[in-house]
Amino acid sequence: MPLKIVVCVKQVMDPETPVSAFKIDRDAKRVIPAPGIPPVVNGFDENAVEAALRLKDGGDAEITVVSAGDNFVMDVMKKPLSMGADRMVLVQDEAVEDLDGFATAYTLAEAIKKLGEYDLILCGRQASDWDNALVPLGIAEMLGLPCITMAQKIEVTDGGVIVERAMSDGYEVVEASLPALVTVSNELGEPRYPTLRGIMTASRKTPDIWSASDLGLDRARLAPSLELADLFVPVSDRQCEFIEGEDEADAGRQLALRLREEKLI
Repeated sequence: MPLKIVVCVKQVMDPETPVSAFKIDRDAKRVIPAPGIPPVVNGFDENAVEAALRLKDGGDAEITVVSAGDNFVMDVMKKPLSMGADRMVLVQDEAVEDLDGFATAYTLAEAIKKLGEYDLILCGRQASDWDNALVPLGIAEMLGLPCITMAQKIEVTDGGVIVERAMSDGYEVVEASLPALVTVSNELGEPRYPTLRGIMTASRKTPDIWSASDLGLDRARLAPSLELADLFVPVSDRQCEFIEGEDEADAGRQLALRLREEKLI
């Protein structure tokens, strides 16, 4: 039996978008998509896809990619398929277009249940748009699975998984039984580039599209659990003053006096 791996991914605004093109609709509390700059697959999720592909390279595995949202750019979302994933399921519905982390976890958990059997669920450590990092934890809780975070290396054994967790001062090794959920960090290494053959194969694959009704989602659980009070671009009001002197020593004395005047020293 092949190892059945599910990878959760998210379509996000390109984090390399120039500051000049980044706009906020403060009344609607939403980010305005930058014209001419397409979205991308969340970078940490690409690390999760890479982790799944490495497991597939080392043995028999089937990789299914799952995402939830609306207004998907198909050329963007098919990247995991072009990297080597076998199947993609998109929960595409206006009802799941703008969910908070709790509702996203609920939607993805229900989609994974509908998939049927699975051995390992992989997620990126966090999404680059909101950086909340709570969706994978919510999925694990709702599915009743052990959860290991911040993986930099994953090894599957008979009925279990061994994970090296990236730490600030090194790493630690954690083991859990399968099925389990693991979040993958960028310490895993750069995700592979799609090959021409992979791109051509992906172009012939059609993702499965599921609606909220197909999953029987409880609309009440899609309502926000958190209230977004405000969303705005911080105003940077900085002043720069050059301190000059007759020589470097005099400039240093003048700087010290100026800092003392401002009560900074």
